[in-house]
Amino acid sequence: MTKPYPPENETSYGEASGLVACGIPEIPNGPVMFYHPLAFWFGCLAVATGVCLHLPMYVMAAPMQFHLAGMPMDPWMLVGMVLIPGGVLLAAYGLMPRSSQVRLTTHGGGRLQWHVADSTLLNCEHWKLVLVLVIALTIDVMKPASIAFVMPGMAHEYGIGMSQAGWLASSALVGTAVGSVVWGRLADVFGRRAAILLSALLFMGTAICGTMPSFRWNLVMCFMMGAAAGGMLPIAFTLMAETVPARHRGWLLVALGGVGTSAGYLAASGAATLLEPDFSWRALWLLNLPTGALIVLLNRYIPESPHFLANAGQPDQARAVLTRFAGPAGTLEVDAAGAEDAAVPERHPPRASLRDLLLGRHARITFALMMCGLAWGLVNFGFVLWLPANLDKLGLNAHAASELMAQSALFALPGIALVVWLYQRWSSFKSLALFMLLTIAALFTFAMIGVEGIRAQAWTIAATVMLLIAISGVIATMIPYAAEIYPMHLRGTGSGLVAAATKAGGILGAVLGVAGVFDSFLVAAMVISAPMALACATLWRSGIETRELDLESIQKAFA
Repeated sequence: MTKPYPPENETSYGEASGLVACGIPEIPNGPVMFYHPLAFWFGCLAVATGVCLHLPMYVMAAPMQFHLAGMPMDPWMLVGMVLIPGGVLLAAYGLMPRSSQVRLTTHGGGRLQWHVADSTLLNCEHWKLVLVLVIALTIDVMKPASIAFVMPGMAHEYGIGMSQAGWLASSALVGTAVGSVVWGRLADVFGRRAAILLSALLFMGTAICGTMPSFRWNLVMCFMMGAAAGGMLPIAFTLMAETVPARHRGWLLVALGGVGTSAGYLAASGAATLLEPDFSWRALWLLNLPTGALIVLLNRYIPESPHFLANAGQPDQARAVLTRFAGPAGTLEVDAAGAEDAAVPERHPPRASLRDLLLGRHARITFALMMCGLAWGLVNFGFVLWLPANLDKLGLNAHAASELMAQSALFALPGIALVVWLYQRWSSFKSLALFMLLTIAALFTFAMIGVEGIRAQAWTIAATVMLLIAISGVIATMIPYAAEIYPMHLRGTGSGLVAAATKAGGILGAVLGVAGVFDSFLVAAMVISAPMALACATLWRSGIETRELDLESIQKAFA
């Protein structure tokens, strides 16, 4: 049985928990859009203006095929370089909640036990949120995916080799790792919505990559773009997990990742095909301005998480968001079956920190997910990256290797439906473990092909399809699972930490690739399989089932 919290004619949550005494004022009903709206919008205007001040130089370079390498920055570009960071800081202030609320949130909040109308059917508001987050993830994935299409033109214009141009990808990869951790913490302190919009602002600002006359400036801007991209990904999953009903949460999270990733790569390749021949590689970076602005303009369809609002001492705001998604049923609810389930806010809750994830009750699951992320990064940014070159050693020329990879990717596409079905109908953590084992099996299949010298294309296609399905299944289930298993006050931090592990694996994979580790299928399989097997075993022993469970019940399993 459930009852609305607080009941009529009883003390409100703000009074009962002493939040007013803590310095948090009563907040009227209705979701907060911005804490300082003028600061936010003036900041956005400053960023957009700063980018636009770079465009005249780009337009004037049209007769020279938009070559800007070696040209000095004009005064307007220098003004723009000042406006962009200033605008980002001003807009960030506009997103920042009151200091009293930040203090409450960073100390774990009220730890109010409540449910998010999990019996509610999916409605129009849920689908609006899904659509907006798909758009946001598409744009997010599109940014780093564009690097592959930018590098050849950039290397030609700056007169550098492809190996030196590869530092651009390294800079973005390091940025995504840093951004995943930093943005995860920001989401737990300032809110999920604020973190997403801050990423969009950095997308807008880093559009000036398309006008930089120096390769070094491109490295700096690409790092910032990577930080924004790495930060948005786990936070989008966190917001989705805390907003949709429990019985639909699993399949929606997995589908969101699959569709967003595929659409992002399609958008990057499509933009390169349409724009690069006529407007050079620089146009792909200039797209950051309109695409980032699109996310900002869609902000009204990006609500703050009701879980975060309740934890931050804003139960009225949380009710307003829930009412928007679930009608009158969307209220804060308390399990009235027993006193132990009642909402008893803590006046002096413990401080919420990264230490809780690494040494507390979630330590084992965090270790398993981080090891899995590291191994996945080694596969995706190491083994797969060097796969065409290794296939060439087996007798396939470059064209045949590319064609085989394309065929394998096409055959692997229906695997997304399998991932969604297993996660929703069978088991969340066992599905992740299954795809880990499938990845290991695919790697050793390649090892067998390399050792035995098998030249049969059918075997190679089968191994490639199995590997692509496996690694797609791992990443499609790992980040959603991380968004479900952590407590509310550490959910963004935990998801960001796991996402950062995938990028750390990518950085390590790039280093190992240069060292020649991936030249041998057998050696590569052994190097990657060790951490993935360890992660699989730990997850199988310590994993918590999340399928169709509300987020509060998941945390009780860790007690």
